[in-house]
Amino acid sequence: MGFLIVSLLTWIIPVIAPFTPFPTAVKAGVITGAIVFAEVMFWVGALLVGKEVAAKFKSYLNPKNWKKEKAGK
Repeated sequence: MGFLIVSLLTWIIPVIAPFTPFPTAVKAGVITGAIVFAEVMFWVGALLVGKEVAAKFKSYLNPKNWKKEKAGK
């Protein structure tokens, strides 16, 4: 589960990087590296916790599912 959380937190870097004072080439490299790292961390975590848990975690992150009501409520 830790890998999934690290993956989620890593997605903050591409959002913040454009506002840093570094040169554009450095920003592009950091953003690309963060995206690749986040995806690798997600899939490693998915392999460790199982397909069902990873699919459920990913569905929580999908904005389309945020406003859906729970079936049990």
